[in-house]
Amino acid sequence: MANNKFNDKEVLARCVPMGRLQSVIGGKWKILILWYVSFYEVQRFGELKRRLEGITQSTLTKQLRELESDGFLHREIYKEIPPKVEYSLTDLGKSFIPVLLAMMSWSEAYLCPDYEDPYDLTGKERKYGESL
Repeated sequence: MANNKFNDKEVLARCVPMGRLQSVIGGKWKILILWYVSFYEVQRFGELKRRLEGITQSTLTKQLRELESDGFLHREIYKEIPPKVEYSLTDLGKSFIPVLLAMMSWSEAYLCPDYEDPYDLTGKERKYGESL
């Protein structure tokens, strides 16, 4: 049996928040949707669809609705013809930016160690006050 620093009760207590997080951001595209909306601040449906190569319109619609329902995204509908809809982060979504940045850093260090960022965004300030 593996040596574990947590007792069973501690492990179970930690599973509830992690399970909830998985249910909220666990969709195939949700992390990338949050990443693009945080980076570009406001995104229209078509812009996201172009950035997320391979996503279907119905899947993008479903993932956006779920992120909106879970409080991460705000959807602004403009009464125009053709209809215009923009997505931006809510305060809850903005509070998730440090997690996204940590995930990006970890991925760069351990999954893509030879990757060179063509944009070199390190240290640049963001509107939301987070540095990339």
